Amino acid sequence: MDFSGKSLCILGCGYVGEAVARAALQGGMTVTALTRNPEKAAALRELGLAKVVVTELDKDDWHGELSPEQDFVLNCVSSAGGGLDGYRKSYVDGQRSVLRWAAAAGTIGTLVYTGVTSVYAYYDGELVTEDDVTEAQSPSGEILLEAEKVLFDKPHPGIERAMVLRLGGIYGPTRHHLLDQLRRGETTFAGRGDFVVNYIHRDDIVSAVFACFGAPESIGDRAYNVVDGHYPSKAEIVEWLAAQLGMSKPDFDPDAQTARAGVRQGPQGKMPNRRVDTTRIRKELGWSPKYVDFREGYRELL
Repeated sequence: MDFSGKSLCILGCGYVGEAVARAALQGGMTVTALTRNPEKAAALRELGLAKVVVTELDKDDWHGELSPEQDFVLNCVSSAGGGLDGYRKSYVDGQRSVLRWAAAAGTIGTLVYTGVTSVYAYYDGELVTEDDVTEAQSPSGEILLEAEKVLFDKPHPGIERAMVLRLGGIYGPTRHHLLDQLRRGETTFAGRGDFVVNYIHRDDIVSAVFACFGAPESIGDRAYNVVDGHYPSKAEIVEWLAAQLGMSKPDFDPDAQTARAGVRQGPQGKMPNRRVDTTRIRKELGWSPKYVDFREGYRELL
């Protein structure tokens, strides 16, 4: 699809949002944005965005600053911090603010919201699709799932269709935690290494966002899983990275950390462990990742 001349508003224009903004500008789109970070706002203006507003998404003070007459809107806000209250402020209250903005005088063609795959609380390596039961694996995940439900609880005046991208673990330029740990000389990783990692490169998130923007009119409200579909274990990733750096094989210490903070354990104390299926977005939107596995993505980062 030719996006030249189309308008895009990015709400919560951070790590993913800035990458989408760059791609949109290169495609000839008019881009506006909201961010809570003044330094990020200055950088976005340097990129050539038509307008950048600095505020919190859950407030209504930005409604008159950014036009709701948009071909596309991307809500990729991150947590405002401050624990669960920060999650609710950004995701649920922020989502409600977006809906009020659109209802006032908006004509939004497609609204895309970036969710998470942690809405699937499965523990035995199951392959999960968008049709499987969603049950958040943590209190923060419950809030993110609520934000999805707020968006899908139609009707929403001013929005023609809404899509949710359930993203796996994000990595890419400037965001590569496992690689950073190894570069710091760490040789023992807390927890177990045998759980599946559902990775997605930042640039492949960008292409998934544009696949939603360009989706056929016959596709209405929809949720899509977005991961690379490779399903390595954490140990496989860490050992490969260590080998690339010329380091010895790292160890894992299950006793050092048995669970991430706030993550609910399943039966017999199991941690969430599932393979997230991407058949729907591949078939319906023709999307496929450029970085088909972590090796392809990390080679450029290395």
